[in-house]
Amino acid sequence: MEYVCPLCNGLKMVDITCPQCQTNMEDRGKVMDLFDDYSPYIEIEGLKQIDGIQNDQQNHQCPHIFVCSECGKDVMHIEKEWKQ
Repeated sequence: MEYVCPLCNGLKMVDITCPQCQTNMEDRGKVMDLFDDYSPYIEIEGLKQIDGIQNDQQNHQCPHIFVCSECGKDVMHIEKEWKQ
């Protein structure tokens, strides 16, 4: 069975408020895409084995980075993947 991230695939939007200045934060994509220039082209399940986030592969979770355009604070949001 395949799982997909609803955020990565535009199936859902999440509003996250900056804990520092209360501004709406922007989704900058998967945490793994920020590792290096080639990360966006590597198989997601393979990157989950080395991303340092415990059990994200087994729990079918997709970690995203949200950034505040006002103060620059970033937070990680873990999104549950959907069965396809």
